Amino acid sequence: GFPGNTNADSVVHYRLHPPVEARFLRFLPVAWNPKGRIGMRIEVYGCAYRSEIINFDGESFLLYTLKKSLSSTKDVISLKFKTRQSDGILLHREGQNGKRMTLELVKGKLILFLNAGDATLLFPDAHVNLTLGSLLDDQHWHSILIELLSSSINVTLDRHTHYFQAKGEFSYLDLYHEISFGGISGHGKSVAFLHKNFHGCLENLYYNGMDIIDSSKKHKPQILIMGNVSFSCPQLQTVPVTLLTSRSYLALPGASGENKVSVSFQFRTWNRAGLLLTSELQHGSGTLVLVLNDGKLKLSLSQRGRSGSGVTAGAGLNDGQWHSVSLSAKKNQLSVTVDSDPASVAHFLVPMQIESGDIYYLGGCPDNSSGSGCEWPLLGFQGCLRLLSIGDKAVDLISVQQGALGSFRDLQIDSCGIADRCLPSYCEHGGECSQSWNTFSCDCTDTDYLGATCHSSLYEQSCEAYKHRGNSSGLYYIDSDGSGPLGPSLVYCDMTDTTWTSVQHNGSHLTRVKSSDGESLHPVLFNYTASLDQLQAIINRADHCQQELTFHCKNSRLSSPRDGTPLSWWVGRTNETHSYWGSSLPDAQKCTCGLEGNCLDSQYYCNCDADRNEWTSDTVVLSQKEHLPVTQVVMTDTGRPHSEAAYTLGPLLCRGDNSFWNSASFNTETSYLHFPTFHGEISADVSFFFKTTASSGVFVENLGISDFIRLELRAPTEVTFSFDVGNGPCEVTVQSPTPFNDNRWHHVRAERNVKEALLQVDQLPRRTQPAPPDGHISLQLNSQLFVGGTATRQRGFLGCIRSLQLNGVTLDLEERATKTPGVEPGCPGHCSSYGHLCRHGGKCREKPRGIVCDCAFSAYAGPFCSNEISAYFGTGSSVIYNFQEHYNYTLSKNSSSSVALWHGDVTLTREIITLNFRTTETPSLLLYVSSFHEEYLSVILAQNGSLQIRYKLDRHQEPDVFNFDFKNMADGHLHQVKINREAAVVFVEVNQSVKRQVILSSGTEFNAIKSLILGLILGYYLKSQETEVRSHHGVTGCLSAVSFGGAAPLRAALRSGGPAPVTVRGHVATSSTCGAEAATCRERRCVAGGRSEPTDEGEPFVNADGSDSAVIIGGVIAVVIFVLLCITAIAICVYQQRWFYQKNNSKKNGDNVETSLKSELNVQITVNESQKEYFF
Repeated sequence: GFPGNTNADSVVHYRLHPPVEARFLRFLPVAWNPKGRIGMRIEVYGCAYRSEIINFDGESFLLYTLKKSLSSTKDVISLKFKTRQSDGILLHREGQNGKRMTLELVKGKLILFLNAGDATLLFPDAHVNLTLGSLLDDQHWHSILIELLSSSINVTLDRHTHYFQAKGEFSYLDLYHEISFGGISGHGKSVAFLHKNFHGCLENLYYNGMDIIDSSKKHKPQILIMGNVSFSCPQLQTVPVTLLTSRSYLALPGASGENKVSVSFQFRTWNRAGLLLTSELQHGSGTLVLVLNDGKLKLSLSQRGRSGSGVTAGAGLNDGQWHSVSLSAKKNQLSVTVDSDPASVAHFLVPMQIESGDIYYLGGCPDNSSGSGCEWPLLGFQGCLRLLSIGDKAVDLISVQQGALGSFRDLQIDSCGIADRCLPSYCEHGGECSQSWNTFSCDCTDTDYLGATCHSSLYEQSCEAYKHRGNSSGLYYIDSDGSGPLGPSLVYCDMTDTTWTSVQHNGSHLTRVKSSDGESLHPVLFNYTASLDQLQAIINRADHCQQELTFHCKNSRLSSPRDGTPLSWWVGRTNETHSYWGSSLPDAQKCTCGLEGNCLDSQYYCNCDADRNEWTSDTVVLSQKEHLPVTQVVMTDTGRPHSEAAYTLGPLLCRGDNSFWNSASFNTETSYLHFPTFHGEISADVSFFFKTTASSGVFVENLGISDFIRLELRAPTEVTFSFDVGNGPCEVTVQSPTPFNDNRWHHVRAERNVKEALLQVDQLPRRTQPAPPDGHISLQLNSQLFVGGTATRQRGFLGCIRSLQLNGVTLDLEERATKTPGVEPGCPGHCSSYGHLCRHGGKCREKPRGIVCDCAFSAYAGPFCSNEISAYFGTGSSVIYNFQEHYNYTLSKNSSSSVALWHGDVTLTREIITLNFRTTETPSLLLYVSSFHEEYLSVILAQNGSLQIRYKLDRHQEPDVFNFDFKNMADGHLHQVKINREAAVVFVEVNQSVKRQVILSSGTEFNAIKSLILGLILGYYLKSQETEVRSHHGVTGCLSAVSFGGAAPLRAALRSGGPAPVTVRGHVATSSTCGAEAATCRERRCVAGGRSEPTDEGEPFVNADGSDSAVIIGGVIAVVIFVLLCITAIAICVYQQRWFYQKNNSKKNGDNVETSLKSELNVQITVNESQKEYFF
């Protein structure tokens, strides 16, 4: 709006930019004077406007023939149009091979269609289908400017310009020398065009500076007028009316007592439902009700006390287009017709004679109305009406406006106030916009974003962020620019102590440069799983990136021996060629061997440059971030006889995330960092981490003349997001049950868009506040952005802020902090926030940019000590862990270690044992712990596969024997056992579900722990005859996650890292995980799938080209060998399976010692009478 003066003397001037072109001006007062008075005194200044107008009746058009001698490099077409028809062709032009250009109205929208004909086959993006504007059938003038160049287009509608640039060498200007305006003639055209001709007015129509309308008036020969046209624009006397709210209504009188009812009108709306028309009939026979429900019209006769019958007509009538409806009732028959379509007519009969009432309500009902139609649950219709007719008599809406006819509430007469809230669409990232009369909504279903406007990404911005959510290695989608325009990309995250991001491409296999028949092959363009823009975003966030490139060469060089001219090169992200190799500086043509000084020929800096008649290779690692990734590799020295070359390009690997840990420490309340103005006019999001011990402080502030945006810690338990976009200050607050000033990292994310404002802190429920309807939507800021303080140097923040991002763009806090007093780059202390990620006894260690989990005393490995350490035990194998050596080693490594001090004098009154196992052997001794005092603990699988635990904590007493008959646990599946002893009480948990509690009677103290044994136990370690019989077999299978207090015997046995207090006997092999092993893996080491055998460097492409006879022979031999190996492996596995499951029952003659041992293992051990054995 335009605010006026505030007194009777002053003058307020407004200069319109751009100027308005109009014949009439209409002023709509939108607000009263605060003092209760209203008045208006206006002077308008302008200049004369030249206008040439032509009117088309829907059947006519102009055909303009260009001079064939004219060939332009640019076509410019400008015009204005006005119509009340939603469809019609404005201009059309065709060319050879299916080329054509059409500009037309379709459902009130302007469509520019350009078809490049056969060029579309070579250049798919040459096809153009632009949609502009909406509701253009509003009987107002709209201007169009089209600029066509060879392969680019500029289209301007009502001063909103759209630009399109096609790729490829073709021309949109290569068209026939005829162009039609207002319609199209089918004569001589290659396609049948079924669209409607234009019905309305064109003004000032120019083609390359030629006035088409003026030339038509003068009947110039190059312009042919088809049909009836006139050179004036008639003023249509159609008076629309707008029902502004759901309480709006229009009451019109009707002829009472007639034996028929007839009502017709046109309407347009975005609402799916609303009460359109009610009229109470005579003699209490009911109320005629017409409603819009789910975009369909329903006509019914409603009576008190019972639901009315009715019919439904039409569909999708809430599309914002004008739709006509005609309803009639005569005698006992009702009918309704939509859009004058005979196929849409719906009839139904009522059991009574109909007599018309005396009043018709369009829209809602008055407050005092009691008719049955007003009891309808739907709200009143919101939208526009026109061409109303009751009883075959047109309704004069101007008389209604003057109070001479009917009554109304909340109407706007003589204008249709419909607005397209989806133009422009505020739904981001491809979200689908839908609307009602008052608002719009975004469907984000098929996007990778969420929120009211599909603004927020579903995915983290880096692998580092996923890692610090506790995720393990795997495939992930990352969105490097967050809410920015780039979409997510699929990468592999390798969660080690250092996080690596791997981006694959389509050329990871060995690529030959020259085929077997001597023909040179075209260079391969590498397509990655991310676009180049996405790759650049990934690389920019990383601390380091690299890509491995391996050249295989035989009589093929990388550079010329004469002058060093590159004979091979690679192309980077920016399409620039590079001939440097490895980690050498750009333009230094040295391979890795040249930098390390170990090339095959010391005269050269690359192995390939030795030009040997045998296969050699150079493996280089490219690490210049600004040049990565490699998009193409070119090797040209393959034209000589017997010269061959190939290469292999690895994935793009990036390490770390320089944005996730970018932080600054604010040490004084008056210190702050400042950045350029934040531009988030329509959609803005701010996210960051903070930690503090202060009770309040401002995180971020940016000011405008009256607008502002601010995020602050208002109280120890409150974070507030406040802003003003011209509708008055607005606040959103998140309150926490626990204080935020606990010196731990907390994550804040605030977003403000045209629909709502939201604030979320950590995992607390997000708080939202809807934007006011039809309020100001643009956030206008002009000051610097203040971080950690305010412009007034008051209420500054004390603490740390990390990973500050505005609309997905990270601000470099560390760089600014180095130049700002009172602010320091970086912020120590991450274990308090991320230490919980270190599991299974892992210890969190601080790093300047993150944490690392120390798993040295855990039975688990991996970045968060969450990967169980597993081992496969073959027959007769064992791991013996010495606690005395463990104590000496841990004490020397860290005198303050929290690991229990194992020593001969140490007495344990409690211990926790964990053990995972998978086996099919019974009986089996899983774990045995001995002491210097002849005390022990053993965990056994009995003959029937049940779990048995034995405790002997007093040498003078017999052991406690506890049998847990859960099920047969020697079933080849993974089982988890946890034993927790507190004095005489032992808690046993199996598979994290079944729990038992038992009481010891043999003692409460475990004295002088000596060793822990897994697998076969030699005789001199034993103190129990019962255990000895079972121990001869030990355990054959997989053990994992074995721990006894702070001791992890499998880690000591399988992982390097210092003198280990462990002895390994027999075949004990590392296993990835017991749960994932194949059941057929028994006494052989299992190899993880996906790993190939080493390639013979002497022949790098044996399998590269099947056309070579030698290759074919080699391939056949390889296949035969592979098949034989598979058959042999299957035979061995079958034999092992049979032997493994049947050997306990075999009765073969053989070695007497082996036969007696098997017999002994099959005998159920008898428990002495003095022993205590319990069954559960």
